[in-house]
Amino acid sequence: MDLRTLRYFIAVLEAGSLSRAAGALYVAQPALTAQIKKLESELGVQLFERSHAGVTPTSAGLRLYEDARRLLSDADAMRERIQRLPQGPEGSVTLAIPFLLASLLMGPVLAALKESHPRVRVFVLDGLSLTVCKAVLERRADVGILVDTPPLEGLRCRPMAQEGMYFCGRDTDGSVARLLHAAPAGRRRSAKADAGAVASAYPLIDLADAAAQPLVLQSRRFAIRQAVEAAANARGVPLNIVHEHDSARVIRSLYLHGAGFTFVPACALNDSPAPREGWLVARVVNPELSRAYTLVTAERPLDAVTQVVVDALTSEAQSLIRQRKWMAEWMMRG
Repeated sequence: MDLRTLRYFIAVLEAGSLSRAAGALYVAQPALTAQIKKLESELGVQLFERSHAGVTPTSAGLRLYEDARRLLSDADAMRERIQRLPQGPEGSVTLAIPFLLASLLMGPVLAALKESHPRVRVFVLDGLSLTVCKAVLERRADVGILVDTPPLEGLRCRPMAQEGMYFCGRDTDGSVARLLHAAPAGRRRSAKADAGAVASAYPLIDLADAAAQPLVLQSRRFAIRQAVEAAANARGVPLNIVHEHDSARVIRSLYLHGAGFTFVPACALNDSPAPREGWLVARVVNPELSRAYTLVTAERPLDAVTQVVVDALTSEAQSLIRQRKWMAEWMMRG
């Protein structure tokens, strides 16, 4: 006896005829008759009185009808309860990520997670590299993406990506453009360069030439300033800083206004204005400047919710690199 047979039985009783029930069920009448006979055989009782006018339920048939209706109603309710249960992982994850990378990654990542795992909630802590690192070390973040960070004790650190640094700003009189040079044809790109980009996508500028231009930079608390200053000091090149502010918005406003040039990582190039007359972007060389990102999680195996977020992050980052929307080299293996 199964639920389908009970539904057939109920249909026959309510129709009062095997032929009418067969039509309503889209089942051949002989097959339906065989199902009813099989049910009677299993129960050891006669369920219908048959006549030329149709079928009439016996007392056993009426009792089975009441019980079968209740049983099928319970089965339908059980199905609905099961279908309403959460599908897939459910929970929340806190992610710490540098704000420049957040602008590039988090929109597509969060949109994709909303579509594929609507019960996974992501809380984003975006800020300075030091702030992000502190959140990870204090275990306030389940997942972190850190900049130029050595291995951290008690945490799993995996190299994620490496990108180049760019010099940009408004070159209103064309004087800086004369300092640029093209990447040699067929030049093999180093690990510090943007492996995903066409070699000639951007001209090159020597760090010494870039450092001599009027610069708008953040203070030494910021990773980009630290990297630029360290490379310049190693070459004995002074930085011509004309504006120094901690606010990234102020720096952006200044160089967009033409008050000077600045250095940005590849992930921030999408925030630059559309190419127009006087706007200059060049990759810094001699030496090439780069920054590396590390994906940091707990040493223990990740729970299902955290793994979903990590997978979404790494998948989107790789996709952006393949599409050349992020000119970086993917470093993660396995």
